[in-house]
Amino acid sequence: MTRRDPVRANGLPAGAPRAGHGALGRSAPLGATLTRDGVNFSLYARDAERVELCLFDRAEDATPSRVIPFGSGSRHIHHYWHAEVEGLKAGQIYGYRVEGPWNPAAGHRFNADNLLIDPYGLALAMPEGYQRGRGGRCCEGGWQHAMKSVVADPHGFDWEGDQPLQRPARETVIYELHVRGFSADPSSGVAAARAGTYLGLIDKIPYLQELGVTAVELLPVFQFDHQDAPAGHTNYWGYQPISFLVPHHGYAVSSDPLAVLDEFRTMVKAFHRAGLEVILDVVFNHTAEGGADGPSFCFRGLSNRAYYLLDPGSGAYLDVTGCGNSFNANQAVVRRLIRHSLRYWVQHMHVDGFRFDLASVLARDEHGQPTPLPPILWDIDSDPVLAGTKLIAEAWDAAGLYQVGSFVGDNWQEWNGRFRDDVRHFLKGDQGRVRGVTQRLIGSPDIYGGDGREAEQSVNFITCHDGFTLADLVSYNGKHNEANGEANRDGSDDNGSWNCGVEGPTDDPQVLALRQRQMRNFLTFLLLSAGTPMLSMGDEVGRSQQGNNNAYCQDGPISWFDWGLLEANADLHRFVKLLLAYRLCRDVVVDGETLSLSENLERTEVRWHGIEPNQPDWGDDSHSFAVTISGVSGRYRLQAMVNAWWQPLSFRLPPADGGEACWCRWIDTARPSPEDILAWPDLLPLEADSLTLEPRSLVVLVKRLRVEVSCERLGATHGETTPEI
Repeated sequence: MTRRDPVRANGLPAGAPRAGHGALGRSAPLGATLTRDGVNFSLYARDAERVELCLFDRAEDATPSRVIPFGSGSRHIHHYWHAEVEGLKAGQIYGYRVEGPWNPAAGHRFNADNLLIDPYGLALAMPEGYQRGRGGRCCEGGWQHAMKSVVADPHGFDWEGDQPLQRPARETVIYELHVRGFSADPSSGVAAARAGTYLGLIDKIPYLQELGVTAVELLPVFQFDHQDAPAGHTNYWGYQPISFLVPHHGYAVSSDPLAVLDEFRTMVKAFHRAGLEVILDVVFNHTAEGGADGPSFCFRGLSNRAYYLLDPGSGAYLDVTGCGNSFNANQAVVRRLIRHSLRYWVQHMHVDGFRFDLASVLARDEHGQPTPLPPILWDIDSDPVLAGTKLIAEAWDAAGLYQVGSFVGDNWQEWNGRFRDDVRHFLKGDQGRVRGVTQRLIGSPDIYGGDGREAEQSVNFITCHDGFTLADLVSYNGKHNEANGEANRDGSDDNGSWNCGVEGPTDDPQVLALRQRQMRNFLTFLLLSAGTPMLSMGDEVGRSQQGNNNAYCQDGPISWFDWGLLEANADLHRFVKLLLAYRLCRDVVVDGETLSLSENLERTEVRWHGIEPNQPDWGDDSHSFAVTISGVSGRYRLQAMVNAWWQPLSFRLPPADGGEACWCRWIDTARPSPEDILAWPDLLPLEADSLTLEPRSLVVLVKRLRVEVSCERLGATHGETTPEI
């Protein structure tokens, strides 16, 4: 049966004007496409009985100014409904009304009262009175609260020759940030009108350049439902997508739907001019339509059975995402939409890569079961348009599928959750972690060493948006999410954190010093390990969320970057900058041969030690290790020692070798700044053959020799006596 409101004719608001059929139009391309004479509209709506195109003059209009029924026959080919409407141009506001059966048990959820947006639409008009509870539903006589699609020209921007940068993974350091949170705080110095926007990010590019990262990974910027949050809160993170093609309006200065696109593209162009890549955190595993009681914005009202994983017996939504529904990513129509979205963001928005939220959902078939050869993942992996685009998988989902090290495809990188867990638990002092953490340090060969996989396929991280910040990781034993309004039930209880003796804020100087040391330990592990490192926004200055490890609904100081920390924690910021300068120094000349850090890591000899050379202790009771990393030429040598125990430990040093060469102290996280990390020309030789490490500390030594280093960031010039990297 078809759901209808008896007070409305055919489900339309009373008095809505109608128009005759448009021209026949074409079924391809899908979406609203500008033509010589107007706009071609094409929509996939399988099992629909009637489709009407509704044109509006303003976003807040309750009724359409014109309604165009899509007729039968040549205007309805298979499951595609289409028409060309003359005289329309970019900026035209529109939506769809779709009639069909209401039979949830059979998977049908058509509702003629809903105004649906176009899944292939490129822009959205957001009414000021938008309300999630009403969604696109016709109420109080109209659709004044419904968001509406807008015709846009994907070619209407002057890129001035800009293209995605395609920086190699081995040269990449990722910085995960939130578009709004990075500049929203008044301390950012960004003008109020631009604070928390795409344009506001442009104003902070010099900071990112000085820090030394090479790419920003933006939390979701697909248009999302900001009202999908507990009462009184805002969905801040953005993991509730409404459209896969439209930039989020809340991050734009202008409210003009077409200006939103230009502001996003202006931001990307500015990042590229600064040598920084733009990676998007994308959500293709679920949508903001939620479960059975959620609103219908688009997919549910067009073809519920195609777009979502459903129980074949009851028609209920299969939820492997924890968000009420799961996208049917390996259904042919859905695969096409996902691939189209990715191509659009690369070709027309010039983004450099994607991080796929809960990517293992995309490895499930139409019954929700894992499949060894998921078509969508191979579609993405082999797409020539996406060649050179960074593809990063969060290789797990909420239903227990964990694919770190086994994610399908040749070109995918993976968030290495085992790196995070092993390093956290080792530095916390937990037992049985030495063997695992040493593998993480050298690129996780136990995970990525097979089938010719490179260390850079491991995206290493200690923290991310989801969980504790680095400062909270060393300040809280448990989560403190009361501000979310869910009685502290939300968020993970498994954090691998340690408060260093006091829960939360303290004035105890010993506790504060230990926390600073632990943060430096974590950062050194992250930025010196083989693989692709990712920093989380504000960790370089000790940003805290007051113990909240699930701040998805906190659009305020808890989540924002407090720029006052840049001065308050200048020593930590300096530490990170020097680590990054080391990692990204590219031009090292040894015996006339140019090497790079990542090439050095690939061409090394690794020798493991305990407190005695060549006697590693892999036992469960061990809390320390040492390692010597030597280049194949014999001229490169680095010695790292880690003491995660609560007592000092004395390490006997292996010989530096090489004639007059000797060990020089570079990093010692137990020392106060600026002695915690030294600039290269300031290194002094060690005379002793052993070294005592303070509790919970990490020391890195380098062999001093004469090489040429072309890297101003390290404070070295050609021909100086300086450590090789």
